[in-house]
Amino acid sequence: MTTNAFRTSRLLLAATLFGAATAPALAVEAFTANYNASALGMSGEGQMVVAPQPGNRWQYTLTVRNQAVDLSQKTVFDEQDGRMRPLNSSDSSRLLIKKKNVNTVYDWSKAQATWTGDIKPDRAGPVKLQAGDMDALLVNLAIVRDVAAGKPLTYRMVENGRAKAMTYQVAGKERITVGGKAQDATKVVRTDGDKQTIVWVVANAPVPARILQRENGQDTIDLTLKSWR
Repeated sequence: MTTNAFRTSRLLLAATLFGAATAPALAVEAFTANYNASALGMSGEGQMVVAPQPGNRWQYTLTVRNQAVDLSQKTVFDEQDGRMRPLNSSDSSRLLIKKKNVNTVYDWSKAQATWTGDIKPDRAGPVKLQAGDMDALLVNLAIVRDVAAGKPLTYRMVENGRAKAMTYQVAGKERITVGGKAQDATKVVRTDGDKQTIVWVVANAPVPARILQRENGQDTIDLTLKSWR
């Protein structure tokens, strides 16, 4: 797996086909979730944190670390009409000896997103924004929120110099262990060429219970929720 492949996935988690029922959006709440992490076959730790920021904003941080990988992703966002809206993000990654840093600005006054840092010139933007656009980290929260609300899970992701509509499949239910307790989980699968993301969602958890990313049939990242507060 290349560094670029590792980063562009940005731990995207999303799904569809849960039905068309509507319900009020759930309010964002602060949390800290800890994960057991495996990346490139090596064990480590992962963490997701949502914390309040000044001006009715929130910061969502994801970290994954082991001997080979040091990944830190942050997105500052607010809520507009019940939707989570990215404002800016920063991504820093180290894969073995390769490092990469990318910053994103989502300028809603101009309806465009731009990128700086270690990114190709043709991916620097601007890319036109549409209402409802999110980055990959926010999709992590949206899938859990929308499953709970019984809403269809369809998203447009704006990231790494492009906008992309996503298509997903629900693969039924599975019994998984979360924090030492067996629970029923909804399993979600997305396949994009040789890349695959599998997500397990359980009731009452603010984040996915497990995230498995695969490339060319090989596991690249595996996060399993062990606790949250």
